Amino acid sequence: MHHFGHEDPTFVAKSRSTWEILGRVAGYLRPYRWMAAGTIGCALLSLAFSLAYPKLTQFVIDEVIGHKRAELLTPIMLGLIGAFLLRDAFNGLRIWINNTFEQNVVYDMRRDVYARLQRLPVGYFDQRASGDLMTRVLEDVNAMERVLIDGTEQGSVAVLGVVAVTVIMCLTNPLLTAIALIPLPILSGGALWYTLTAHRRYRRQRVASSAMNALLMDNLQGVRQIKAFGREHHEDSRFAQRADDLRTGTLGVMRVWATYSPAMSFAGALGLGLVLWVGGRQVLADRMTVGQLVGFMFYLGLFYEPISRLHGLNQMLQAARASGERVFDILDSPLERADAPQRGALNHPVRGAVVYENVSFAYNPERVVLRNISLRAEPGEMIALAGPTGAGKSTVVNLLPAFYEATSGRITIDGQDISGVSLESLRQQISVVSQEAFLFNGTIRENILYGRLEATEEELLAASRAANCHEFIMRLPNGYDSRVGERGVKLSVGEKQRVSIARALLKNTPILILDEATASVDTATEKLIQEALERLMANRTSFVIAHRLSTIRKADQILVMQHGLIVERGTHDQLVALSGLYSRLARIQGTTYIEESFEKLDTASSSAACA
Repeated sequence: MHHFGHEDPTFVAKSRSTWEILGRVAGYLRPYRWMAAGTIGCALLSLAFSLAYPKLTQFVIDEVIGHKRAELLTPIMLGLIGAFLLRDAFNGLRIWINNTFEQNVVYDMRRDVYARLQRLPVGYFDQRASGDLMTRVLEDVNAMERVLIDGTEQGSVAVLGVVAVTVIMCLTNPLLTAIALIPLPILSGGALWYTLTAHRRYRRQRVASSAMNALLMDNLQGVRQIKAFGREHHEDSRFAQRADDLRTGTLGVMRVWATYSPAMSFAGALGLGLVLWVGGRQVLADRMTVGQLVGFMFYLGLFYEPISRLHGLNQMLQAARASGERVFDILDSPLERADAPQRGALNHPVRGAVVYENVSFAYNPERVVLRNISLRAEPGEMIALAGPTGAGKSTVVNLLPAFYEATSGRITIDGQDISGVSLESLRQQISVVSQEAFLFNGTIRENILYGRLEATEEELLAASRAANCHEFIMRLPNGYDSRVGERGVKLSVGEKQRVSIARALLKNTPILILDEATASVDTATEKLIQEALERLMANRTSFVIAHRLSTIRKADQILVMQHGLIVERGTHDQLVALSGLYSRLARIQGTTYIEESFEKLDTASSSAACA
């Protein structure tokens, strides 16, 4: 049985070092340096007031209780309560600053990642699942920024706390301090082992998460097909497999952490036990007081607590490294025409004379799609592209707005090479109406205005009337403010197509690319769409991927394509007179669609060859 998405739908990101990722993310902190300083400052002040607790406790035990000095108990307790109050007040301020800091950085990073995605070539999205990219923008950005913000604050405070407490302990009791440091090699060795081995596990987990999200998005978009073919159980099993991969990946991370974290905790507890053992003997031998031992034990807790926190940050750091690789895969991908960002604009006004000169295109060396395509379209002409599926028709028109870049040859508009102009100025002069109309999940008004955001209400209505969609829109409960649903699901195929034509009319460009879209609609709707298309093509240079012979007959030029080559060209009458491939196509009776006719011709030719 065939399984869609049997291969991993995610794209494995380039491996990067932890320091490279931390250095890259650190750039996002610079605009908020004062927040970073405020967070660390509040944390250090909170730590400083925490350090008063062991010394005051020692004083209470040895002086107040030991020497029955009841008059000192109240002021010391008030001082202790004040220290706790200031500790928690600064901690609350730290949390507020840190959260603001964190959300600002997340916002900046998401904006940068999304802006980069918008400017990547179409080919980038051909290789990656939408759900995978969503996971990177939503989840991986969060994981990446958290380690830097939490690491900046908690890491700095933890390190400074360990140093400060170590100094205090050394000044208080050097012998017990030396005993307390005995587990340090175990703690350091465990952290090094975890750091060196964790990355592979976290990467597997992030890839599994992306794979599951990619399948989920795919199934949500294809829910009607799933129901139509009764494949709910099949999709249940596919999702279960992806979810199980994520479960396995997450358990792999957690299983190691379940061993590592308690082991490090035990090493810390071992230090506490050794100190209590040796310190107890010193108290029994009257070489130190009970208060001094208790105070030292409190300091020891303040010593091991930040070490434990550093282990937690190490886990977060490894997760962030795996996420950072995936985010920077987007940010480091080459932009469209990244080699020359400062290009000129198309000369205005654009007449719409389009010339292809020996244009070839290949997705890769093994997959050559077009070979030496040459054509000329005068302003206002209609060029029809006909041929079997896979002949290269869509690729020819996709090269004009530079969705893909020609491998060789050149394309000019009014004599100006499009490779030398900015993408913005090029695409402002070209409208595209695809066979499958795409509408955004918003109102009809928003979808039509997408053609020209600043258009007036009169221009909007004029475009809608010319596209034969004003009448059906006004019949909707909320008129132009009716919502179309995701991908326009609340409208029929014909209604969506007329809205997309209105959008193109509103853009009002001199060049039009049209993947003729009258399939799968009734005769009356087809007539309405055809009328709208004729108004759209009037006085525009039009490239039409033709699906019906009725459209081809009206074309100024018909280009018949096969295997990436233009094999015939001319008007309908000229091509019929040639008695070639197009002539045989035109003679096939009872077939409306051109691709279907070509397939019949291919089948007939193959049968004749076999005979």
